[in-house]
Amino acid sequence: MGIRSFAAEHLLPGLPRFGGTAPAASSSATDKAEAASFATLTAKLDYLGKADIKRVRDAYKFADEAHLGQFRASGEPYITHPIAVAGLCADWRLDVQAIMAALMHDAMEDCGINKTELIERFGAPTADLVDGLTKLDKLHFSTREESQAESFRKMLLAMARDVRVILIKLADRLHNMRTMGAMTAEKRLRIARETLDIYAPIAHRLGLNQTYRELQELSFEHLHPWRHAALTKAVQKARGHRRDIVERVQRDVEKAFGAAKMKVLVSGREKTLYSIYRKMREKHAGFAQVNDIFGFRIVTHTLPECYLALGVLHQLYKPVPGRFKDYIAIPKANGYQSLHTTLVSPLGTPVEFQVRTEPMHAVAEKGIAAHWLYKVDKDGVSEAQRLGAMWLQSLLDIQDETRDAAEFLEHVKIDLFPDAVYVFTPKSKILALPRGATPVDFAYAIHSDIGDHCVASTVNGEPVALRTELRSGDVVEVMTAPGARPNPGWLNFVRTGRARSKIRHYLKNMEQEESRALGEKLLAQALRAEGLKLPPDDPANESATALWAAVTRWSGNRSRAELLVDIGLGRKIPTIVAKRLAQLMADQGEKPDAVTLTMGRYAADDAVPTQGLVVVDGSEGASVRLATCCRPIPGDQIVGYLGRGEGLVVHTAECGTGKRLFERDSEHWMHVEWAEELARAFETAVQVLVSNGKGVLARVAQAVSAAEADITHIDMGEERAAETTEIRLLISVRDRLHLADVLRTLKRAPSVLRAQRVKP
Repeated sequence: MGIRSFAAEHLLPGLPRFGGTAPAASSSATDKAEAASFATLTAKLDYLGKADIKRVRDAYKFADEAHLGQFRASGEPYITHPIAVAGLCADWRLDVQAIMAALMHDAMEDCGINKTELIERFGAPTADLVDGLTKLDKLHFSTREESQAESFRKMLLAMARDVRVILIKLADRLHNMRTMGAMTAEKRLRIARETLDIYAPIAHRLGLNQTYRELQELSFEHLHPWRHAALTKAVQKARGHRRDIVERVQRDVEKAFGAAKMKVLVSGREKTLYSIYRKMREKHAGFAQVNDIFGFRIVTHTLPECYLALGVLHQLYKPVPGRFKDYIAIPKANGYQSLHTTLVSPLGTPVEFQVRTEPMHAVAEKGIAAHWLYKVDKDGVSEAQRLGAMWLQSLLDIQDETRDAAEFLEHVKIDLFPDAVYVFTPKSKILALPRGATPVDFAYAIHSDIGDHCVASTVNGEPVALRTELRSGDVVEVMTAPGARPNPGWLNFVRTGRARSKIRHYLKNMEQEESRALGEKLLAQALRAEGLKLPPDDPANESATALWAAVTRWSGNRSRAELLVDIGLGRKIPTIVAKRLAQLMADQGEKPDAVTLTMGRYAADDAVPTQGLVVVDGSEGASVRLATCCRPIPGDQIVGYLGRGEGLVVHTAECGTGKRLFERDSEHWMHVEWAEELARAFETAVQVLVSNGKGVLARVAQAVSAAEADITHIDMGEERAAETTEIRLLISVRDRLHLADVLRTLKRAPSVLRAQRVKP
């Protein structure tokens, strides 16, 4: 049995290869070329019934008329491209609707055909497929990147509803990549980069390994033509040098299986040029150091024979320790199943073997498309379908939280990692997560509620930090608390798109809710100064509803909630909105109330605390922040600056930055004060001058700890002074009295020359 390389497997027999710079053909020659290519397609459709083939022929005629007069960059009639794409889909045995959609996939985009016309002629399912494939060129976007992101978003969502969309799209991209010779260099580079970044990983994610490898190879050839050419020569040369060893290994393997009376198919496989190039880059190695260019595949008839075959191989040659992987017991995230083992050949070079059954081989090469090849329910195929469907469903989940196209594409890119780790729930259910995933990713993979309320985790029974990277085989358990909520810091380490989008969605909603509550409080306070009370938010109260409708029209907001959020975020000034609201209430005949007016004046003079005054207790979220320039703590005199779009920022009364802001923008300032009961400790900056010496930092930390405070950050600067060093600490204290106690304790510590609070 001869050695077949992957490169040979890439070329699908009978497919027309359109490309190069051919001169424009005469009308009759063009007609003959089209007829020949369509005849090649119909020859592949023998798995469809006569009625279905007639529907395909109708779709071909429709597409041919739609593209009449259009030519590709190579000079060939445009219709040759849809026929080739349909041919690739026929190789996957896709159904009649998918073949028809492949023939018409550019009709809506390039020929002005609308969806209604397609529904009338070919039915809604086919029209939906074509619509999912259509780019968004008709809409106007501010940037090319935005347009591209929106196109991917639409395609991926259509794919999530119907996987045939992405199969047709991948066939379309594969044929375009094969025929890019006539395009400009700039366009070739852009399309090749896009293919390598998005389409090849999607093909891999869906288990379409044959398509994945060819897309990678073609992208590599266009992105790095010189490197591709050099590696091609090197592999051809190596093929000659290593022919003897490869043939010897093949003979030994076939002889061993013959002796064991096992019927298996042994075929040679060759690493793709791109995978060799990537390995050379990752290992900083030359071509000569990459040993496993050649490998072998053993295809058995039954699942138990896979493990018997493994035994035969391990008896024949010694296995390399740590290089055995069982992807049959635990399939990859895209459904791939196989046994991988690396053996030491007679010449001492490592040779990789893959052992799998025929259905597993179909899934390995065709992935989710194997569903159409093998209609009968086989374990490998159903597993591939299940895993593919899980990822497609996760796209819809991400879409629910993410309305921004670029953000959606970012989340999807995160989920296109080819590597995965396999972890277990306490009930022994296996979950596949991207490499580098954490317990937070695990929690969101189980359910968004578990992720939102996650507080702690154990791995293999041991408590671990939530940012701990998980490894294959870990048993992970997460603990939740009803009052817990996602931490913005989680975004720094989560790896799955689902977790990232859920956290962002939750934080965005929380910020809106907090800003709305703050805006309502600020507007009520400003309206009290006018002697009026805030109109209720009651649909049954017609006069109040009319008031809110009028004031939102005046402010340019869509609703009362949006106006209050804008006030809370500092985009609108509460006193100006209050004056307008007071004017509208006066028009309705409402007069200022003396008691309310008095309360408003008292609040303005700060004589007594009022319900409308903004009180800081440390439990505030994104809508109220403590300024980092002066770091106020309880006991400091404080003022609030309603920054544009950033909520309320609290400064100390003597803060220089705050004073400059007040001079420039006095309308945005308001009275704030500390609450009597505080929810947490507060950070402040302290400068400590110490004599250099052994253990000085430990003595400073001990002094802070003795005063019952915590150090949250230490900065010793870049300078290396001979006798003294200035240390800057961020410490967490309850109030000014606690800070004074910390400073006294620090000053008494050995080696400390000076300790003081940092003033801006």
